[in-house]
Amino acid sequence: MSTAQQRALEEAARPGWQARLTLGFERRGEKSALVRCEHYGPLRVQKALYPEGPEVCHAIVLHPPGGIAGGDSLEITVSAAPAAHALLTTPGAGKWYRSGGRQARQSLRLRVGEGGMVEYLPQETIVFDGAEAQMQTQVELAAGAVFCGWEILCLGRTAAGERFSRGQLELATRIERDGRPLWLERGRLRGGSSWLDAAAGLAGRPVSATLLLAGRAVERDWLDACRALPVADGVLAGVTALPEVLVARCLAPGSEAARAWLTEVWKQLRPLALGRLAVPPRIWNT
Repeated sequence: MSTAQQRALEEAARPGWQARLTLGFERRGEKSALVRCEHYGPLRVQKALYPEGPEVCHAIVLHPPGGIAGGDSLEITVSAAPAAHALLTTPGAGKWYRSGGRQARQSLRLRVGEGGMVEYLPQETIVFDGAEAQMQTQVELAAGAVFCGWEILCLGRTAAGERFSRGQLELATRIERDGRPLWLERGRLRGGSSWLDAAAGLAGRPVSATLLLAGRAVERDWLDACRALPVADGVLAGVTALPEVLVARCLAPGSEAARAWLTEVWKQLRPLALGRLAVPPRIWNT
């Protein structure tokens, strides 16, 4: 039996991590409070943080294993009651490991009450060569609610010269208000596909990133501010307005350049669309 076959058998026999995290935020006076924090398996939030005052609750979502392997399933559910404001991020890059055949899955579901706001700003996700991954995001907005979130995907461990030559990543995102779709997107990235290098695809860039701001009509000055931002060499970027959704996207040679550009977009949009100055989570500096 070859080494590769032995590893495949070992992975098939390994029980995957089944993890769930349920968070609930409420507005109590001037404070957005984390009032519910339930977990099963390796998903945690240690405590609520308030680096910009009591109005916005910051939470760092921890996945102690550090990566997602074939057979793992992670489910994150976040509810923000009316007028609550929460910002969620992660302590470092997420990793989807090479699979021996089993698919790994992550499901994110956000519900935002009337006048509430949720920002979901994880650090980059590295998809190893040979990973079999599925990522699903569903956002439900009530009247006057706002969602701002991003996803930074790095195909292969570029620092080690790795390419995404095999495996598959499936993506599905749905944002709706009172059951009415505002944004629907599905995608499938296959390792070694010609689409990864095609000009109409990822144009040879291993990193793709998207920021979505949904729930409010997009003002012209929001677009102007984002489009005026400088773009680093090798980065392709664009900002588009749809009814109640602003979309900012980029393709980049590395995750640092993509994250730097998205962060600047977020810094422009936050005071304009959310009415608050941008206060980057401290964990981003570690």
